[in-house]
Amino acid sequence: MDQQILLFRRQYLQLFQPDFLAWPPRQLLKDAHIQAWLYTNMFNSEKVTRLPPERYQLRVLKPLLSKIEKAIEDPEQDEISDDLMNHLSSLMAAEMPSDIAAAQQKTYVTFSCVLEGRSDDDGSNDDDRTITILERPHLISGSLTTGFRTWEAALHLGSYLLSSTHIIRGKNVLELGAGTGFLSILCAKHLEAQYVTITDGDEGVVDALTDNLFLNGLDDQKRVLTSVLRWGQGLRGTWVEEDFEVWPYDVVVGADITYDKVAISALAATLRFLFNMKPSLRVIISGAVRNEETFETFRHACLRNKFNVEEIQFAPKPIREQTSLFYATAVPLKILSITGPESIAS
Repeated sequence: MDQQILLFRRQYLQLFQPDFLAWPPRQLLKDAHIQAWLYTNMFNSEKVTRLPPERYQLRVLKPLLSKIEKAIEDPEQDEISDDLMNHLSSLMAAEMPSDIAAAQQKTYVTFSCVLEGRSDDDGSNDDDRTITILERPHLISGSLTTGFRTWEAALHLGSYLLSSTHIIRGKNVLELGAGTGFLSILCAKHLEAQYVTITDGDEGVVDALTDNLFLNGLDDQKRVLTSVLRWGQGLRGTWVEEDFEVWPYDVVVGADITYDKVAISALAATLRFLFNMKPSLRVIISGAVRNEETFETFRHACLRNKFNVEEIQFAPKPIREQTSLFYATAVPLKILSITGPESIAS
């Protein structure tokens, strides 16, 4: 299948905003075989069981059919797919939830995880290289966590790890502030991590991880562990120490966990405890720099603890150049590699 069609489908399954979708060109859209493929692989629930919500399908299908109609120069030679037209009719006749109700609903979001630099990316294995997450993108929990959607910093770090698979391959990984679990699932499902421990400070967020692990075939406790971990508390004598004794962590990852000034000192304390357990540990943290002062507060907290901090030079691609893991780049995105001092006082 044409790369432009594959790109369009990947963006659609990730629920990318329609205004930013890479719409296929006219010469492709008027092709009957392309229209049939689009219906089968983007709107047919018998073929794709985890489709985007109907509201989103409608927002994409209406302009898609309009573009197909404009692309047709000879109505006697080219036609609009009956399947696409019938699906539009059914969507328009369906009773859509209110904006408030829709904001509370769980939504399937499917991310394409194409390895950077692959020369054989013909789309034949697209469905095998995905992560599907149940998100509630507008829901804030009672503890004000934003852990029910996957944020840009996680996608940016995911892109970096896909470009440097050796960082995770064969390693034991701990994720802090996991949210939807996207990074941990990426490590376990596509980056060949040996073992992954997924943590968050919010019990509701950790409970929701169960669904996302099941959706990605990772509901096997032999390779993946989920648990609540609140930063700043000692780790000796806890489940973390027991887990570490069996699967000594090699890499710690975290995304968008430095935005709260209040929590930064507790996060730094947890990193110190982890470095005490294994001085050679490597920590990789990604953040969207919405507030430069807050991000620098975290960097300074690391330096006060004598951690070694290095900014990884991995610039996000502009949206129009992204081929998977689509995310906005309006806000600066940074990735820090953190290692411990040679010795840390107990």
